Amino acid sequence: MTTATVDLAATMGVLPSEFKLIVELMGREPNITELGMFAVMWSEHCGYKYSRPILAYFKRYKEAMESTGLENAGIIPIGDGLGVTFKIESHNHPSAVEPYQGAATGVGGILRDIFTMGARPIAALNSLRFGPIHGHSPVEQQNRYLFEHVVAGISGYGNCVGVPTVSGEVGFHPRYSGNPLVNAMALGIVRLDEVTTASAGGVGNPVIYLGSATGKDGIHGATFASEELGEDSAAKRPNVQIGDPFAEKLLIEATLEALQTGAVHSIQDMGAAGLTCSTIEMSAKGNVGMDINLDKVPMRESDMTAYELMLSESQERMLCVAHKGREQEVIQVFERWGLPARVIGVITDTGRVRVIRHGALECDLDPHHLADMCPVYRQESAEPEYFREGAKLDVLNLSEVDHLLALKKLLASPNIASKRWVFGQYDQQVQTQTKVVPGAADAAVLAPRGTKVGISVKVDGNALWTYLDPYAGGQHAVLEAARNVACTGAKPVGVTDGLNFGSPQQPHVYWQFEQAVRGIADAAEALGTPVVSGNVSFYNQSELGEVLPTALIGMVGLVEDAETALGMAPGNGDCIAWVSVPFAETQYFGLGASQYLSVVHGLEQGRPEPPNAEAERGLHAFLIEGAKHRFIRSAHDISEGGGAVALLEMAFAGSLDIEIDLTGVPFPSKTNDAGRLFGEWPGVAFVSFRPADAEHLQGLAESNGLVWHIVGRAGVERSSIRASSDTVLDLKLVELRELWEYSLQRPFFDQ
Repeated sequence: MTTATVDLAATMGVLPSEFKLIVELMGREPNITELGMFAVMWSEHCGYKYSRPILAYFKRYKEAMESTGLENAGIIPIGDGLGVTFKIESHNHPSAVEPYQGAATGVGGILRDIFTMGARPIAALNSLRFGPIHGHSPVEQQNRYLFEHVVAGISGYGNCVGVPTVSGEVGFHPRYSGNPLVNAMALGIVRLDEVTTASAGGVGNPVIYLGSATGKDGIHGATFASEELGEDSAAKRPNVQIGDPFAEKLLIEATLEALQTGAVHSIQDMGAAGLTCSTIEMSAKGNVGMDINLDKVPMRESDMTAYELMLSESQERMLCVAHKGREQEVIQVFERWGLPARVIGVITDTGRVRVIRHGALECDLDPHHLADMCPVYRQESAEPEYFREGAKLDVLNLSEVDHLLALKKLLASPNIASKRWVFGQYDQQVQTQTKVVPGAADAAVLAPRGTKVGISVKVDGNALWTYLDPYAGGQHAVLEAARNVACTGAKPVGVTDGLNFGSPQQPHVYWQFEQAVRGIADAAEALGTPVVSGNVSFYNQSELGEVLPTALIGMVGLVEDAETALGMAPGNGDCIAWVSVPFAETQYFGLGASQYLSVVHGLEQGRPEPPNAEAERGLHAFLIEGAKHRFIRSAHDISEGGGAVALLEMAFAGSLDIEIDLTGVPFPSKTNDAGRLFGEWPGVAFVSFRPADAEHLQGLAESNGLVWHIVGRAGVERSSIRASSDTVLDLKLVELRELWEYSLQRPFFDQ
């Protein structure tokens, strides 16, 4: 091995030990094209070499990784012969250096994961994290620029491609400065007997390139996603793909039409690693060989090398294997939609992927070496000091504050304030299947044609909780997302996870990752909501430091009848009740790791309340049954900001004043007024209902082992919340709503 070759491998992210293994597997040194292909396939982004040992906690996900054909996204049956397919992916580093295109191509990529399975995409979601945007320092100005252009990229692509963006979340923390998180999720509907495979097969079957021409954008994008951001990150903009949503729309329609012909044997998106991933993975899954002639690939520049063609991540491209003799059926469909479709290769019985450019053999590889033999590393793990120190918080000795002022600060804080400025830029109703729109409920609800079943979907995760207690944070991410869909009347049925962390080579980061994954796995198992797909994104750190450990959960739930789906707005004259899992005695009284501590006291300490997954199933059953029979008129759970914020969000949604008395709620002993008002208690929902239905709902709650207490009503003359005999907050709803509604967008008008 020459020093120069080893050094070249290092620039591609290949370790010296990995290069040595490549040479052993091949029996010779790789050329530059082969080395580039190994580099991307063995990157963390494609090979999961640091995360794979930990992901074994996910039983269903482990099965999916070891199966063939269903790796693009997970599928959950919904009845009537239909299934919902869904997945989440990250596009963090591209969005940090080119926010508009980074976010836009993240949307395009996740949509292709859906329709390559034969599913029509019916919804997109996103989860975003940024550093502080309120301020005029260079860092805050850059954060604001990233935020504005990421949102524009999502809307610019999603609105044009004809898939509604129906739900999501946005969070802010200084630890995201320099490395924002941009996670995109998508759902599709597919007939279960028409799910397509990514396993190539059939010796002699033609290999067809579908979609946009290949350019020099996005080369080594997968490797870029598997390293830390640094001072030279701006120079890596060529690693970011350029999206074309109009081409994607044509690609969706052409692909789904071509699949209906029966002429397609197998198909896969050219995602991370482009032609490399599709040729290698399809061949490995099908245990076949594949000969590719790159001269036949549609390309934007005629001088592209084999290395560039195999590593380009240009967008809106697919690779399919057609049944021999039926390739023209596929080509004609794509030509009718105005898209390139070229036969570029053939399936062979050699077990090798061979690539030719200008008549020369540029690649001759065993696909299993790249797809299945990536080295796996289980890193050193160490519990960090901050975890132990943060647990010493004594919330009962916090300084006294004015509770109304605290409420106003919380409502205006970017993590709690209305996100209407964001989702107002997204087309929510295209396809006309969105039953419950963003902002109207804890989750979005879709009513797909062809079935009366409603699909409730939400993406959620509390990074501060995961930082201060990774295991509990992982559990809570699942439970919060499940509670969100249950508050629409839906039964939680399946999970996709987006795991965003710093460098796995840091012992405390690997500890955070393992603890969070274990928490997700345990909660998903307890709820019976399998993790069927997901994504890991490591190296989310820059010269400003690593991001908070951010474990995101995309939860899908099913409503038996979409017409019964709930929002969060109470009706005029409705009673409002507190319904919750029973509380255990506590050290932090709902205030550990809370937004109240962070925003009002400037503290990020303590831990979230311990979760109770089994008891939460009772809460789900109550919400589902109450919604099904229309006894519950609206529901909203407690999350960031606590009960006072949740109640006001209901009041804002219904444009109704509310009168609330929390003194009868059986909080743990010693809970103070701050804990009653702002405690982030898990397993709690407020529900509204007609007075005549109170007795029935109380019986339903108690039969499910829940705490039930009527706390007030909606449609009064003036809003108020009583926390105790000594504390009553008299509220001006219009003033508070304005504070909540406009705080997030104010920096963009004050520039």
